[in-house]
Amino acid sequence: MASAEFKVFNNKISKKFIKKAEKFRNRFLRMYKTELEGNFVLSSRFNTYIGPYLGVRNIVNSPEGEEIDANKGIVVGTIRMGFGHYRMSMALASAAHALGYTPYWLDLLSFEGTAAARIIRDLDWLYSMASRVSQQFTLFNKLFWEKATSEMARKLSYYVRDLKLTELFATICQSLPKHIPFVSSHPWAAQAALHSDIKNVITMIPDNWPMAFHLAEGSVHTVQTPSAYLGYRTLRNMGMKEDDILNPIPDEQIWYTGHYVDHEIVKNIEKDCEKRLHRVRRGSAKRILLTMGGAAAELQKYEKISQFLYPLAKEKKIILYINMGDHSKRWTELKKVFDKNGMEYELHSNWEKTCEFARMSHKKDLFGVHVFLHDQVFPAVYTTNLLMRSVDILVTKPSELSFYPVPKLFIQRVGRHEAWGAIRGAEIGDSTLETKSLPHVFQTLKLMINENDLIPFYCDNIVKNKKSGIYDGAYNVVKLAMERKKALEETTATVKP
Repeated sequence: MASAEFKVFNNKISKKFIKKAEKFRNRFLRMYKTELEGNFVLSSRFNTYIGPYLGVRNIVNSPEGEEIDANKGIVVGTIRMGFGHYRMSMALASAAHALGYTPYWLDLLSFEGTAAARIIRDLDWLYSMASRVSQQFTLFNKLFWEKATSEMARKLSYYVRDLKLTELFATICQSLPKHIPFVSSHPWAAQAALHSDIKNVITMIPDNWPMAFHLAEGSVHTVQTPSAYLGYRTLRNMGMKEDDILNPIPDEQIWYTGHYVDHEIVKNIEKDCEKRLHRVRRGSAKRILLTMGGAAAELQKYEKISQFLYPLAKEKKIILYINMGDHSKRWTELKKVFDKNGMEYELHSNWEKTCEFARMSHKKDLFGVHVFLHDQVFPAVYTTNLLMRSVDILVTKPSELSFYPVPKLFIQRVGRHEAWGAIRGAEIGDSTLETKSLPHVFQTLKLMINENDLIPFYCDNIVKNKKSGIYDGAYNVVKLAMERKKALEETTATVKP
């Protein structure tokens, strides 16, 4: 029976919304009731794709893997819904590995056949489909998707709905050590951990647009920007009415950390920016990377941008990289455009050769058009991380990549919640404003390719930002998790049996 006194950060939620949330949960419970599980036997296995770079071990449901080290380990809770949550997790894992800890990767979707995996997959399919439709039909985007991605998930009532739903995900986490640091890049993973009574949970919030969707009360929330700190601290506009004043998140439950960026990228900022400046001074071909997101909603724009850039690639004025991620069907569509227009390219689909290509890109000049396509999600995401260090311009929607230290050209967002990522990048000077129309995209590309002021301008700001600690967020999250672990152990030690 629903409680009339249910509260979120001491803000009362009406009984009506609790009943709606329970009805939502129970609908999935009926659909997947045969899939509900008992206890898991969790162990770990080395991740063969990103393990060599980030020290990652996957958490699996098997007694045959290695034991999870609760002393030196940190659980990275995530979900492959798009690529953003994975990329944030990779940044966290990279920082943890650099600081001497073992990152254990726990993706709720990887537990095949469970209620969690089936529910998440169904909901993600709907989200990805709507994202793609939003980029094809302006009216759908304007009247529905922009509002859905900024307003529907903004209210505390939406958070309560998700909180009830994630009760069905909790069994996956129940076998984890209760005091192991659990850092989540997706709120559902954090909520599942809290339902399982894990004591040290940290929720990494991705966007600059405050939404209750990203909350997990009982965890510590980390944000990447000062504006997000105030927005979440005050739970701005998360009440039922626009002008509702809510009780805030306690200050000890929210931390500003800076941008979540991989150790390998942060430590090489000065070196990589100097190489960009050197290429500008030499008049070398500009290196441009188009990277596809998890829903592949950018395809139509990338078709046009590729056709615009191809003549410049033929003239060796640019080098074009296109990371298609794991979207083989989208590559089939783009390939038709390439073949129809006689556009030559080299396809890279072997992970070892992709890694070698990325290494060689730092050592010598490369030419032509290079397309990257992998059938597994880890190389699909991490290829962009490997390539971005050696490129001069990253063309992307303003999603999680908004916060990375590389000169960026932002195309149109996919959902209004991404808008403030572009604003952040433009204000700290490492990227353009959101550039919605293709004529403006082409104008900006021409300037960045033919003129010599923009890339040095962005590189100068990136170096300054590093000195001020803006890109240290992943390190700071790891340090916070380990400080909390130490405090919990000391508290436990002082309690008499």
